[in-house]
Amino acid sequence: MQDAHVLQVLVVVLLAVIVLSRVAKWLNVPAPIVLLLGGVPLAFVPWTSEVTLPPEVVLLLFLPALLYWESLTTSLREIRANLRVVVLSSVVLVLVTAGVVAVVGHALGLSWPVAWVLGAVVAPTDATAVAAVAKGMPRRTLTTLRAESLINDGTALVVFAIAVSVATGEQAFSWPSALGQFGLSYIGGALAGLGVAWLAGHARRIAKDTLLENGISILTPFAAFLLAEEVHASGVLAVVVCGLALSQVGPRTVSARTRLQARAFWQLTTFLLNGTLFVLVGMQLRSALGALESYSLAEGLFDALLVALAVIGTRLLWSNTTPYLIRALDRRPAQRLRRVGARQRLANSWAGFRGGVSLAAALAVPTVLVDGTPFPGRDLIIVVTFGVIAVTLLVQGLTLPAVLRFARLPVDTAEAAEEALAHRVATEAGLAALPQTAARLDIVDEAAARVRADYEDHLHDLTDPSGPGVDDTPTPERVEREDYQRLRAALLADKRAAVVALRDAGKIDDIVLRRVQAGLDAEEVRLAGAADVE
Repeated sequence: MQDAHVLQVLVVVLLAVIVLSRVAKWLNVPAPIVLLLGGVPLAFVPWTSEVTLPPEVVLLLFLPALLYWESLTTSLREIRANLRVVVLSSVVLVLVTAGVVAVVGHALGLSWPVAWVLGAVVAPTDATAVAAVAKGMPRRTLTTLRAESLINDGTALVVFAIAVSVATGEQAFSWPSALGQFGLSYIGGALAGLGVAWLAGHARRIAKDTLLENGISILTPFAAFLLAEEVHASGVLAVVVCGLALSQVGPRTVSARTRLQARAFWQLTTFLLNGTLFVLVGMQLRSALGALESYSLAEGLFDALLVALAVIGTRLLWSNTTPYLIRALDRRPAQRLRRVGARQRLANSWAGFRGGVSLAAALAVPTVLVDGTPFPGRDLIIVVTFGVIAVTLLVQGLTLPAVLRFARLPVDTAEAAEEALAHRVATEAGLAALPQTAARLDIVDEAAARVRADYEDHLHDLTDPSGPGVDDTPTPERVEREDYQRLRAALLADKRAAVVALRDAGKIDDIVLRRVQAGLDAEEVRLAGAADVE
């Protein structure tokens, strides 16, 4: 009988993800916090005591999939509206944070190159942690946080690669080389992402099959990441750009069945990957502390706390200085309308959570230098990184609700208004197209009249919310059922086109589009008589 150890680990970890996620809901605590804490005792379970977290698994398997889904489900409109803040946070703030941590690390006894390695490791926020812990914020704040965390991994990994090559003695630092690496990383990553998005879109049109199209969807983020890495560009940026590009063309080109199946797959997959990643991070605490040799445990914990305070303090200082600099330089009325006070900015600055990517980068630090001597301070880098993750997730994550109450963020009513607008315009588009569509499909008058009555009732319900609700479920006992269903299904194309046009005109958000489109997709599958998606 073959060794079942791998299966034992898989069962234990996945069971932990499911149980701990349920505990998190019961406690009303963000799941990453419970998963991280729950992973710590698993390092003492016989089946999982020797499990390690290979950095290449995080960077090549977890990261592309998680970033792809996050980029598919974020709002490109909000990113464009807050592009300056996103770029400053995902590029400049990462560099500033890495520099501040490097100063602290050097003061703690690390050489400058090794200190910069530590700074690059803990500088980026974690996309999945931000999405899970900071949900419930107003759309603008949350989208800015998500966009920052999607992009800043690419910046940090470039700094990490440069710092590691200098620390190991592979190359000497030079500004032209560093700037060239940054330029190649961003430009090459963006081009790789756009290229893969273009290829994936054409491949899905050729496939014309739900399973094949979603097979291409699964392949897409890994292909984008691989292509970018092969040309020494940013795989992170390639995946993000690819996902954002496909989020714009997908509503026009992807069928309802394909979208429903893809949505279910990615929601389940990212739930399991995200949960597994935080459990595995928690399981590394025992080995990280056990590997601490060049420093005492007390020194390692003190240094971790000091670096965590530096990371948090840098972000707080950034959010209370750069806005005033922008205000001094940009006096446009549109800019003044987007200003927020220090109290409201606190929510953004307090949500700088670190996660699995930082730990993966720490574990990816080489064990030896070019001359064969051990990499100095590697054990401290791992312990400090784990400490920063724990402090930002536990302290900031658990206190974020209180911070949000203190911030008194305005209630975002625009999203509900946009969704109501989308439903109304879609229904009006269906009504406008009904006569021509009924004639084209040779629909009997009774079925057309019933569909018209349904649409008019639904439109009245949308324009008069105070009136009684209308049941929009198709129950045409008195008409030809087949014609009724065919006409309703045919009108869905006009409704989708109307909603997509609203998105393209900037009148509704991408998030609103996906929510409304999900309802239309479900209706199409129901009308087609499919109880389950193939």
